[in-house]
Amino acid sequence: MATVAADNGQLSVVIPTLNEAGCIQSTLEALQPLRARGHEIILVDGGSSDATLALSQPLVDRALNTLPGRAHQMQAGADIAHGSVLWFLHADSDLPDGADTLISEALEKSQAGWGRFDIAFTDGQPLLKCVAWFMNQRSRLTGIATGDQGIFVRRTLFDRVGGFPSIPLMEDIGFSRSLKQHGRPCRITQTLGTSPRRWHAQGILRTIVTMWGLRLAYFAGISPERLAKIYTVKSG
Repeated sequence: MATVAADNGQLSVVIPTLNEAGCIQSTLEALQPLRARGHEIILVDGGSSDATLALSQPLVDRALNTLPGRAHQMQAGADIAHGSVLWFLHADSDLPDGADTLISEALEKSQAGWGRFDIAFTDGQPLLKCVAWFMNQRSRLTGIATGDQGIFVRRTLFDRVGGFPSIPLMEDIGFSRSLKQHGRPCRITQTLGTSPRRWHAQGILRTIVTMWGLRLAYFAGISPERLAKIYTVKSG
């Protein structure tokens, strides 16, 4: 695993992808001002069969091909990152203005060494607004962040906790639990937009029940491997 000896002020944005041709270009274009300010963008593809890589390569500093699985992909991106802060971002994210400055200021004010954004769905549907509000409040109360909240972490702390757990599901929850042992996350209230496509595809209420059920099962001790099989069946 790569290490950074000192705080170089650089942000490494790590984006795992799998068949994201429909949204990846707009996300990467929004990141170009950060790239112009000296930050790096690393895309880690898990074997896309669409044009994800072709669309991405002109807009990133590094593009990797790995086995699928977000934990594995994000770890692979982190292993080659040069920045002193790692930011793990979903491919369908909608960035707030000056996201790099927001992250830098949040980490300077906090002793935790990691944090996350509040989120808002890019669809203004009232039920989804309620879902986002509950997700943000749950995270504020528990100190646990999910991947769509754009988790960021100092490289030194990332290495200290051993990076992402090698599990097929709930890697963001497991990662947050490890980080939380070193302090609660700082919270950026400027919202990071996230696509509601999964919620619409599976049905909003069904998705709520499925995700809460899986998280409760994980906290109850059900293995991520078993939960991944359940999730595959429910989302199929």
